[in-house]
Amino acid sequence: MNRRFSVLLIEDEEHIRTIVEYNLGLDGFEVYLAEDGPTGLNIATTKEPDVILLDWMLPGMDGLKVLEKLKADQRTKSIPVFMLTAKRMMNDVGKALYAGADDYIVKPFEAEELGEVLRHKLESIVKI
Repeated sequence: MNRRFSVLLIEDEEHIRTIVEYNLGLDGFEVYLAEDGPTGLNIATTKEPDVILLDWMLPGMDGLKVLEKLKADQRTKSIPVFMLTAKRMMNDVGKALYAGADDYIVKPFEAEELGEVLRHKLESIVKI
């Protein structure tokens, strides 16, 4: 399958944005970047990416609040959202999934494998 998927990464740590953008770009993804929740919400509604990678611990508006807003908006509610976070307790995972997250990726993660994982999950969601 040669579809080029787009990814929105909402992450406040610049080094993680850089690493993810680089590796997903190598894997053929179109990558949009946001360093905070409001910017991420704006990009999500204007670009409508295939998937959103969302950090939980963001300044101003945390990832769960961003997730709630994404799932409440007609334009973005069907976009899969994968939490990409250091919060690894089972109750955190449960909260995120209950709030509407489609998957949960714990930091640290293998940046080189992220594209393959995303593509596999997206291809199972998006029937082409």
